[in-house]
Amino acid sequence: MRFTKPLVAAVTAITFATSSFAAESIMVKDAYARSATKTAKTGAAFMMIMNHGAEDDRLVDVKSDAAARVELHTHNENSDGVMQMLHVKEGFAIPAGEMHGLQRGGDHVMFMGLKAPFAQGDMIPVTLVFEKAGEVEIEVPVDLERKPQASAHGGHGN
Repeated sequence: MRFTKPLVAAVTAITFATSSFAAESIMVKDAYARSATKTAKTGAAFMMIMNHGAEDDRLVDVKSDAAARVELHTHNENSDGVMQMLHVKEGFAIPAGEMHGLQRGGDHVMFMGLKAPFAQGDMIPVTLVFEKAGEVEIEVPVDLERKPQASAHGGHGN
């Protein structure tokens, strides 16, 4: 059984290489976080997520130690014409070769029960969890001054 250790090592290396390759298929750009006021207990993060892989993927969860709860949310107009924020449990599809915008007034990351106020220039650690690419860790800068139209977000999820 001299082949057992080399075989296990080879399988482990291939598994890690595949996971690393999958995570490299996802690229995040133009990320920023904000809260409404210095005393707000909630905040949000926005970004462009690009899938450079050959397979469709799905953002299924988000994690951060910055808040008691962190969820994927969207805005939806109810039958009375009132906009509501909704938790999107199934997450957001990120088709192969395309991008999905998380932006104000649309899909976004929602922080509830902030552990500390978001201050201009802070960096918020966030882990995006994808069905296929796995976990992608990013640092999201707090930008309390950015205006909604200053974002260059396009793509899906407007």
